[in-house]
Amino acid sequence: MMKRKLNKTLLILGGIIISAILIYFIYRDYQPEINLLLHMNDHNRIVLMHLIRSHGIKDMLLLLALIATFNAIPGMSNSLICILAGLCYGPVVGFLINWLGNILGNCGVMSIIREVDLSKRTRKSKLLAALMHQKHPLIGLTIGFMVPVIPSILVNYAGAQLNINRFRYLAMVTVGMAPTSFIYAFGGDALFQGNSHKLIGAAVAIVVVIAMYVLIKKLIKHDRAAKQPAA
Repeated sequence: MMKRKLNKTLLILGGIIISAILIYFIYRDYQPEINLLLHMNDHNRIVLMHLIRSHGIKDMLLLLALIATFNAIPGMSNSLICILAGLCYGPVVGFLINWLGNILGNCGVMSIIREVDLSKRTRKSKLLAALMHQKHPLIGLTIGFMVPVIPSILVNYAGAQLNINRFRYLAMVTVGMAPTSFIYAFGGDALFQGNSHKLIGAAVAIVVVIAMYVLIKKLIKHDRAAKQPAA
């Protein structure tokens, strides 16, 4: 008897509803800051800087949950929320919020990915094939988690198809999500400090990560071409 698959559309809809609820609570808690931004002057700027860094554990958990939920929804980017975490909590705590949120989001996807009926287009993706057919798949998937432009659902699906065990998967996602989690937190803190040098540094770091992706993609393509027998 064929095993019934989970409905991908319903799962995405559920994630969007959860995200909307979390955004509502975050908006409610950050409404004083939003009002100050809409009526900005020198005095309000000072008050705003104080309020931004006065949020406690409840808002920290809300941001973490929203980062995890956005991470789990295909096509959704949580980069702005990750930057907000760095803006509100600084580079260290912001990094931890981003890191844990991204790890939880990916682990949630990995736990159900085998039960979801993915589209044929996703399963036939050239990028997915590149992730799965590598000499060192664990390194390749770890790099896949590092690069923001690679959809995490493809990396998780590749890991599931390769039957990566839980310990190795957790190691891959923990290492893989660390660089961008820190870059976004660092960038958010740079915005708070108004430090243009830090902002440029964060932007350069993101460009380097994307350049790594392009280079690795080209190397994989070249390696495949070299392995093909001559006509």
